[in-house]
Amino acid sequence: MKRLILMGASGSIGTQTIDVINDHRDELDLVGVSVGHNLDYLQQLLDQFDLKYVYTIDEKPELASRYPGIRFFNGDKGLTEMARLDDYDMLVNALVGFVGFKPTLEAIMNHKDVALANKETLVAGGKIINDAIDKYGVRLYPIDSEHVAIWQCIQGHKFSDIRRLILTGSGGAFRDLNRDQLNDVTLAQALNHPVWNMGAKITIDSATMMNKGFEVIEAHYLFKLPYDKIDVIIHTESAVHSMVEYNDGSIIAQIGTPDMHLMIKYALLYPRHKGDAHTNYLDLAKLGSLNFRQMDYLRYPLVKLAKQVGSFEGNFGAILIGANDEAVSLFLKERIKFIEIETYIFKTLQAAHFLKDPTADQIIDSHRWAREYVDKLWANS
Repeated sequence: MKRLILMGASGSIGTQTIDVINDHRDELDLVGVSVGHNLDYLQQLLDQFDLKYVYTIDEKPELASRYPGIRFFNGDKGLTEMARLDDYDMLVNALVGFVGFKPTLEAIMNHKDVALANKETLVAGGKIINDAIDKYGVRLYPIDSEHVAIWQCIQGHKFSDIRRLILTGSGGAFRDLNRDQLNDVTLAQALNHPVWNMGAKITIDSATMMNKGFEVIEAHYLFKLPYDKIDVIIHTESAVHSMVEYNDGSIIAQIGTPDMHLMIKYALLYPRHKGDAHTNYLDLAKLGSLNFRQMDYLRYPLVKLAKQVGSFEGNFGAILIGANDEAVSLFLKERIKFIEIETYIFKTLQAAHFLKDPTADQIIDSHRWAREYVDKLWANS
């Protein structure tokens, strides 16, 4: 049995992870969860599983008295305290946002494997995370669909034979609009993703393609390839989750339905491909065709920016995340236009102080500074 702590259990990836665990209870044992504020969903989990550890943002004395056998965590340090526990085997990090960085690092330092759906962890501190993985001898399993696809496509091959990684992206809600047309788009339109069903923050990141920029940086740290060997292509059907091109001209692609159950299951049950109640099989004849478009870095400048930020390393990844977090938050509150998300991000990076070899605490401080700087820009606009 593989004992799991699932952080971000009530989010999109978290709830689908619960599906996978339920389908494979003979192999996966859920011992702890974090749910933030979603107490209704927590109650469902308490009814389903014999949990030992639970995190909520605020302290809940009524839950602690009702479930005396469970150890409850809360507050700013609760997630890192959970990551330091002894009696689990893998941390599944499905947290959204920068809050996922510190628990990942703590779990690795605690000699625990990590299944990672939290983009910000590697974007902000990929070098620190990789150094810790090497030092503590653990494994990091990706959950993002693009990286799971690449992971599958490189099985049995030499890294020296890889010519490039090709990350696919849907193009988001506005993939058929030019930049001039972006001036008047609404929040409701931005949240209407053409393929995937995701949370609001990630859906907006898909529309700006900031998420794809983050994934380029993630791929660099996961597969240890330089940025000039990592490309992005628009793929409207989201059936090809990513590809690897080899030096002999062959391209190996991972193809499947746009369903995160597939990716989560591969990470948790690696190296097997098991079917279950949530398995969806792709009907290629019904799909009919696959369409690809060249990546347009003028149309999607944040992808190019992410490559540049990644090449700098240091604390710029944390600043990029912080600026994006706050700019997207302002857009979700309808305080700025969609197109202004980019403007706030570029201005914040231009004003930032670069640190070449930041500590984990300096990365956290850089992220906080970026969020505060975006707020100041908006307040003074």
